[in-house]
Amino acid sequence: MSDYYEILGVPRDASQDQIKKAYRKLARELHPDVAGEAAEDKFKDVSRAYEVLSNPDKRQQYDLGSDPSAAGGGMGGGFGFQDIFETFFGGGQAQSGPIPRARRGQDSLVRLDIDLSEATFGARRELQVDTAVVCGTCSGSCCRPGTSPRTCDVCNGRGTVQRVARSFLGQVMTTAPCAACQGFGTVIPEPCAECAGEGRVRSRRTLTVNVPAGVDTGTRIKLTSQGEVGPAGGPAGDLYVEIRERNHEIFVRRGDDLHCTLQVPMTAAALGTVLELETLDGPQEIDLRPGTQPGQIVTLKNLGVGHLHTGGRGDLNVHVEVQVPTGLDDEQQELLRSLAKARGEERPDPRLSAAHPGVFSRLRDKLSGR
Repeated sequence: MSDYYEILGVPRDASQDQIKKAYRKLARELHPDVAGEAAEDKFKDVSRAYEVLSNPDKRQQYDLGSDPSAAGGGMGGGFGFQDIFETFFGGGQAQSGPIPRARRGQDSLVRLDIDLSEATFGARRELQVDTAVVCGTCSGSCCRPGTSPRTCDVCNGRGTVQRVARSFLGQVMTTAPCAACQGFGTVIPEPCAECAGEGRVRSRRTLTVNVPAGVDTGTRIKLTSQGEVGPAGGPAGDLYVEIRERNHEIFVRRGDDLHCTLQVPMTAAALGTVLELETLDGPQEIDLRPGTQPGQIVTLKNLGVGHLHTGGRGDLNVHVEVQVPTGLDDEQQELLRSLAKARGEERPDPRLSAAHPGVFSRLRDKLSGR
């Protein structure tokens, strides 16, 4: 059984569009009217492969190990006159008139770096962009001032020309864009010197961007019709502003929550205390309960990043890191020994337990130099 995928040069998971494109390319190259009678057998193989693979039912049978073309033969199922016509003459609806010279401009993408505080509360930023604007000299007409486009002498303004093509179907009348005017139906006899007949020039503009609270790296803000002006002063495309958030020196963002580490002395963790913490909202009091343990998290509600679509804010999670004192003098060591004796901890009984996932994340960060 022939390998139809190999004959068409497509992978076994090829889409119908890939199969059709591969067939059209090979059919143009191998048709006997083009390549001569020597290519007739290859053309038949390509046609048979397309007949099977272009039909979902036949393709399924073929993938299961049987060749459906062996039973019926010839061009059937997914192969017909339309496929042949599209292969040689491009298919689709014929162009009914000249192409408009003014076309929509391309969309543009720029990046904007913001701070964590701007992502948290939102911001209003000015942004400079280099883009295409309407030519001030010709106002988008593409012509030197005082002149105008002239009707194309080749196509008489239709934008298309007809020609007779010879194929295996006989003589066929085809329509193609006029090469003299590129399908516009008009030519520019005296192009504008400022824009070289484009109807637009490059310029730098300053735009104001409203950055909503809750944006994150990768968020795109759409500014409608603020992209490039199209050729011949056509409508402007859209401008997309992609956000890139800078890392903060203290706070780490996870979604809309913020995380930070608070280092406290062992005595403060044991006895409890009230500390003042500088947040994005200004100073906030944090209450450490007596017996606060290393790694314990104190959550300050609604002090995180604003929610982008739903309103409200995330939380600020404060991770407590208890500092063990070093460099104790004799008096301090004696005080700790007295405390250990009073608590019966002179010879503590070690207890093993499963490592907390945070241990491994901290170890990974340390090894990676973060």
